[in-house]
Amino acid sequence: MARPRSFDEAVVVDAAARCFTELGYAATSVDDLVSATGLHRGSLYGAFGSKRGLFLAALARHTAPAGERALDLLLVAALELAPHDEEVRAVVERSCAALGESAATSLGHRLLERAGVQSAAPPAPQPHPTPRRS
Repeated sequence: MARPRSFDEAVVVDAAARCFTELGYAATSVDDLVSATGLHRGSLYGAFGSKRGLFLAALARHTAPAGERALDLLLVAALELAPHDEEVRAVVERSCAALGESAATSLGHRLLERAGVQSAAPPAPQPHPTPRRS
């Protein structure tokens, strides 16, 4: 019989989300997650199955509200996992659809902020000149 969980899953997922957004998916080791969450390796695998499972839990928890953490996780997911992981790509697509037309702009601005690059506001659309008749 399995022992009941003695940890708050939301707290663990939040700690893992911080770790993934600070280091990126590939650079985050299971040891980093163990340290960040305070879980033992066996508990982490027992609850989430894998590093990917924990990332998916973090992505699901943080992509509903579109705050900085959600955008950061979407960036990590889009850049590192979506190109070769259909399930993650589907989550990214749904999240971008929920953000609507501002998805690319929001993600682009957040990417530049994370890189420490000052992003300028997008240029205002210029009116098309009216053709002159001769």
